[in-house]
Amino acid sequence: MSVVLAGFGVCLALAAEPNTPRYLPVHAFTLAWTHSIEKTRWEEDYTVTAANSTDQPPLLVAGMARVQGSAAGMEPPPDAILQNGWYEYLPDTQLPTVLRLTRSGYTADYEWCVQGHCQPMTDILPTDGGITLLYACRQP
Repeated sequence: MSVVLAGFGVCLALAAEPNTPRYLPVHAFTLAWTHSIEKTRWEEDYTVTAANSTDQPPLLVAGMARVQGSAAGMEPPPDAILQNGWYEYLPDTQLPTVLRLTRSGYTADYEWCVQGHCQPMTDILPTDGGITLLYACRQP
């Protein structure tokens, strides 16, 4: 069992500059984006928790996920429930320790949402048009 602890949050770094992360002191957030072809919104909830051992780094844990509709490359899993126009489900896969977010100038950027307030990820960490690394971390 894992628990939320003070001093943990999320780090964002450009893959080209992985040693200069931006620390965000959040324990829960939603990552949202619009599918580039279908123009449909996708949202995933995450929490940052402590590992079972104090010498291990914190963990990023996936919560509920939602997609507004079903189309090419966006099929919700069979156990998804349609509620108010959103297919909602709980992902059943183990997350990697680092999420690799592809950010391009040709598509809308990810949105970073905390406590219902969303903002473009470029407000937090400008993109270099490549990969942004997102991972649970300790406060530097």
